[in-house]
Amino acid sequence: MDFPGAAVIMAQVKDKPRRRRVGLTSVGPAIRPHMAILGPEGRPVGTVTSGCPSPCLGKNIAMGYVEAAHSRAGTELTVEVRKKQHPAVITKMPFVPTQYYMAK
Repeated sequence: MDFPGAAVIMAQVKDKPRRRRVGLTSVGPAIRPHMAILGPEGRPVGTVTSGCPSPCLGKNIAMGYVEAAHSRAGTELTVEVRKKQHPAVITKMPFVPTQYYMAK
């Protein structure tokens, strides 16, 4: 294959990425960018890239990158907010179900 970035992309297809983008939901203080995502053993497994409260869901939502081993929906992790740890759950995206019609 010959296109810009082919070597990088083909290596990722072959070896699988080490990190994955995931959605997170939590209650408590809002999750903000650059906060650490901690695994069950308390070790950092990722970083939050964006987050905010969701009035539609009544909880906080965020996106971030975590190690592939911790990326399955329903995985319970912890987010460090102001030096305190708060539970978060890996959630499928989009967070709010779409309600538009797609013609077939």
